[in-house]
Amino acid sequence: MSEQPAADPPSHRPATGHRRRRAARRQALDILYQADVTGRSPSDVVQEWRTAGRPVAAYAAEVVQGVLANLEGIDAILGANADEWTVPRMAVVDRTILRVASYEMLSGVPPAVAISEAVVAAKELSTEDSGRFVNGLLGRIAREASGDEARDREAEPSDP
Repeated sequence: MSEQPAADPPSHRPATGHRRRRAARRQALDILYQADVTGRSPSDVVQEWRTAGRPVAAYAAEVVQGVLANLEGIDAILGANADEWTVPRMAVVDRTILRVASYEMLSGVPPAVAISEAVVAAKELSTEDSGRFVNGLLGRIAREASGDEARDREAEPSDP
């Protein structure tokens, strides 16, 4: 009886587009988290990673730069929608996940995708309660944004 080789473990399988994007998103979370807890700039953290031979995916770098460029607006949106929470009071990992997902929604990632990925990250990196918190807050933000878009469409003048 010949033995067939076992399938490669998931970490050794060729990455699909979805898995590459998830891995890059996780890198962005790691970089932003590391910068937040150490007080260094995310750009410095990226440079340290590269100097140490840790490649940084293009999408991870894009997300890090996007979060930085939009941080004030992202935090304002999070703060306005987080009942009884201020952004600085949120757990660092939760805050980082929320910032990344908010940036992704602002940059055109479908809200359902950004929210789902954020909830998975929260459950893996934080707590089950964090998954619910992240889901609720991002869902509220997505509903508000879709309501704003609907109101904008209604306010647009129609062609005669």
